[in-house]
Amino acid sequence: MKNIIRSVLFAAMAIFLAASFSGVIGAQTVQSPKASPPILVTSCGQSEGPSSLNTILKRVGVAYDVVPLATVNDLKVKGYKTLIVTMGASLKGMGAAGISIDDELKRTAELIDAARKAKITVIGAHIEGMKRRAQGAEAGDTTDEQSIDTVAPKSDILFVKKEGNSDNRFTIISQAKKIPMVEFEKNMDMVAALEKMFK
Repeated sequence: MKNIIRSVLFAAMAIFLAASFSGVIGAQTVQSPKASPPILVTSCGQSEGPSSLNTILKRVGVAYDVVPLATVNDLKVKGYKTLIVTMGASLKGMGAAGISIDDELKRTAELIDAARKAKITVIGAHIEGMKRRAQGAEAGDTTDEQSIDTVAPKSDILFVKKEGNSDNRFTIISQAKKIPMVEFEKNMDMVAALEKMFK
């Protein structure tokens, strides 16, 4: 009887250690995805994401262009190896550009599809936190969530401000689609995270 109990305990411990080891390896994989410049940065929703990345990428020191309304033709211009699409809709930004959320979703979907066909790495970036997701102009405004639904599930890498993932919105997509996700705490952390990704 003692031998049986001992065998069961050993088996349980082996399973636990294997699972723990697997989890550590998985975490390392998720935390260290790689991408290459040159980079094309655009927006799905015309929020301020590309402007913020413009400042950050200058400090990272990689080749990039910011084209808020980038099309498939822009993707072919400079032999881009990475496409960063910032998620987050601004009704003000779309109004200034004279476009609707439907226009944005269509343009972005076509751009991502073209990038994937060309084997260009697609990074879905939500860097403005929960304030962007809660910024609907009126009750029932779901434009920001539509932007996320269009970009995140088709991305190769997710780059997300941790506070904006407090409801695990991006974690769920990452796990369901097996997409590596990099989270950062503060805006100042973006430089180090992107240096690790691109260098």
